[in-house]
Amino acid sequence: MASEISPWSFPDTPGPRPRMGHPCATEALLLNAIPQPLLWFFGAIKRTEAEKQLLHSGNEPGAFLIRESESRKGDFALSVLDERVVKHYRIRRLDEGEFFLSQKRTFPTLNEFVSHYTKTSDGLCVQLGKPCLKIQVPVTFDLSYKTADQWEIDRSSVQLLKRLGSGQFGEVWEGLWNNTTSVAVKTLKPGSMDPNDFLREAQIMKNLRHPKLIQLYAVCTLEDPIYIITELMRHGSLQEYLQNDAGAKIHLNQQVDMATQVACGMAYLESQNYIHRDLAARNVLVGEHNIYKVADFGLARVFKVDNEDIYESKHDIKLPVKWTAPEAIRTNKFSIKSDVWSFGILLYEIITYGKVPYSGLTGAQVIQMLGQNYRLPQPPNCPSQFYNIMWECWNAEPKNRPTFETLLWKFEDYFETDVSFSDHK
Repeated sequence: MASEISPWSFPDTPGPRPRMGHPCATEALLLNAIPQPLLWFFGAIKRTEAEKQLLHSGNEPGAFLIRESESRKGDFALSVLDERVVKHYRIRRLDEGEFFLSQKRTFPTLNEFVSHYTKTSDGLCVQLGKPCLKIQVPVTFDLSYKTADQWEIDRSSVQLLKRLGSGQFGEVWEGLWNNTTSVAVKTLKPGSMDPNDFLREAQIMKNLRHPKLIQLYAVCTLEDPIYIITELMRHGSLQEYLQNDAGAKIHLNQQVDMATQVACGMAYLESQNYIHRDLAARNVLVGEHNIYKVADFGLARVFKVDNEDIYESKHDIKLPVKWTAPEAIRTNKFSIKSDVWSFGILLYEIITYGKVPYSGLTGAQVIQMLGQNYRLPQPPNCPSQFYNIMWECWNAEPKNRPTFETLLWKFEDYFETDVSFSDHK
């Protein structure tokens, strides 16, 4: 509405004004006329970019910024540096227009919101300090850009440096492309499987571009062994990461962040009509600065039939029973809602620091118990709020399970309810 005043509008300032309309003039106005408190507003930057900015070495704990929300248009988010981890809070508004994190305390403007939390943490992970430095990140073109149209690259340009893992069908290596770019290289053991099945993962990855999905860079298919080359995630699988030191250094706020980032990637798959079919902690990879991405699209499929969201597998595929939805086990039919069930099991892995679900039970026993409406019990030290989300994912009726978009909202808002807000400390 024309009468509505932007919460970060600023008063007239003395001195000559640059003429508006030219980008340089606009930039000069922003740099010279914005009062100091508004240096914290970063506009419509993505969550991942906010993390990069805050994790710059020039920022100290308490550095913060406010940005426009990615998932909820018209809303805002507070991103703040707590030691070397970035925490995110959704800033909500009352119908009257006041801003708040907890309804116990509201503010008529974002300026007053910031002013309050720079004086006291009042439930935040840390008291707000200085606004985040605005780092001008140079534009670089990584391997994904250079191979966007030409996926096949010369095998001699890839060095295999360190084997990260091996399995029935091949190995995964840390590699170097053109002596400049660190990559992960998945190799196919000759004769172990149909190369077309192996390359199907690359075909799927070509169509999927999102910050929370592992990105395909290139392939080498002209001779054995076939390579699939992707971005490198240095900390390995989420399963191993959670199990390291029994999660001694991982706390609830980081576990919620793991769930949020995975839900973000899966919400993108959902929007693109893809189903993953093998979502589990072993298939989520961990990068620098607490970045988590969904990987292993070997079983992923796309469905494009109007009003049809079910994929029926035509082949006898070994299913990870303890992660697979009951209806998919019974009928071999998969949907995005069967992925939601698997996400609930992934949440169990996250909150238990990588424990195997249904420990001590065989797959056959699990199938029988699920048929009797058995569900994994609430683990010790698992907050009820977290477990309730898991329980929603395990609804017997797929249509009654939440969407990944809804799950993303739930975890973005996790620490912003009155009951749990203080738990973020």
